[in-house]
Amino acid sequence: MLPSLFISHGSPMLALEPGASGPALARLAAELPKPKAIVIVSAHWESQELLVSSHAQPETWHDFGGFPRALFEVQYPAPGNPQLAAEVADLLTANNLPARLDPQRPFDHGVWVPLSLMYPQADIPVVQISLPSRGGPALQTRVGRALASLRDQGILLIGSGSITHNLRELDWHAGPESVEPWARDFRDWVIDKLAADDEAALHDYRQQAPHAVRSHPSDEHLLPLYFARGAGGEFSVAHKGFTMGALGMDIYRFG
Repeated sequence: MLPSLFISHGSPMLALEPGASGPALARLAAELPKPKAIVIVSAHWESQELLVSSHAQPETWHDFGGFPRALFEVQYPAPGNPQLAAEVADLLTANNLPARLDPQRPFDHGVWVPLSLMYPQADIPVVQISLPSRGGPALQTRVGRALASLRDQGILLIGSGSITHNLRELDWHAGPESVEPWARDFRDWVIDKLAADDEAALHDYRQQAPHAVRSHPSDEHLLPLYFARGAGGEFSVAHKGFTMGALGMDIYRFG
């Protein structure tokens, strides 16, 4: 059985400048059996309702601006899987989480940036699920639990976001050894609660965690963590680190 993963995908530049995260993601992929398919929730597909990408060959979407031309030339031509997308939508609907298919959705950078470092051959089918962010952590936990059985089929479930995400407080010149104490305190609290399996505290993180709103002015980048936790098993840390002083790059494994 494959685990589920939470990946902090960082800046889109991670695709060209992978730092410590690139080797960590490559190691993790090498340790796992090769997935038959990947089902992923990205912080960059917010929606009102649950949607499941069903395009047979999604495009690589460079959903950002202001980066070098080389980044816009990166392609991740992994196939989609319409049959799996339909199965995912059916599983969600059967668990009182109505979902419909989206045949147009391309891969946003929350999908292709980390996957390009894990599976650079782009030969594993990928299906993306949208993030109804207004539903908060509890909804993402339910979505993960509804799809947990896919792990038995050799399907890798991934939540792609960031353990901290306040772009206004980043120091773009800071080295990896420079970490803002408030960001570290928040990350450490999350790890403690994950290790304790304290779901109530995790769901109420905006009230209970230190520096929660500073670490996540909006919570779309943390919500994929709840998908991964809901879908997975025992928690462990695969990688810890920060870039730019306050952008958490942690990778967590569940199961």
